[in-house]
Amino acid sequence: MPAPKNIFLCGFMGCGKSTHGKKLASLLKYAFVDLDKYIQKRENKTVQFIFENEGEEEFRRLETFYLKEVIDPKKEQVIALGGGTVCFNNNIELIKKSGILVYIDMPATSLRDRLQRSRQKRPLLENIAAADLTAFIEGKLKERNPFYMQSHITVNGINLNHLQLQQLLLETGK
Repeated sequence: MPAPKNIFLCGFMGCGKSTHGKKLASLLKYAFVDLDKYIQKRENKTVQFIFENEGEEEFRRLETFYLKEVIDPKKEQVIALGGGTVCFNNNIELIKKSGILVYIDMPATSLRDRLQRSRQKRPLLENIAAADLTAFIEGKLKERNPFYMQSHITVNGINLNHLQLQQLLLETGK
């Protein structure tokens, strides 16, 4: 069975959506799109700049606009979504109708360990003290899990094997 044309990767920041997305796209010989980088390129502004100067609401509006632009039913692609993309503006419905949604699940402590060094580059984390990071992540996961759990496939992000992910997608293909 062929893999679905549009494969979307969701999960909390730091779970490896971009890293796994690039490798999966290479395995499948698909195009790869990192939605945050796509927004940055089209807007000629960093995500951090948009958050700080135009606010999260404007960023979420742009995110939905560019998500619709990126989705192409004729194109085979892996799309790494932003950590909150599925939680806003009914994006999850559009995504689920347009392909397979994969949730890369990781515990808050593992996410904290990964995010500890890159807090300054992440708009939602830059003002969070290191001691408060785990609690912040746990709170956000609690908010977002109802959306993440609507994914077609959930995989454990710790030691995620790209070949296993590819096989799972081939078995799930439309």
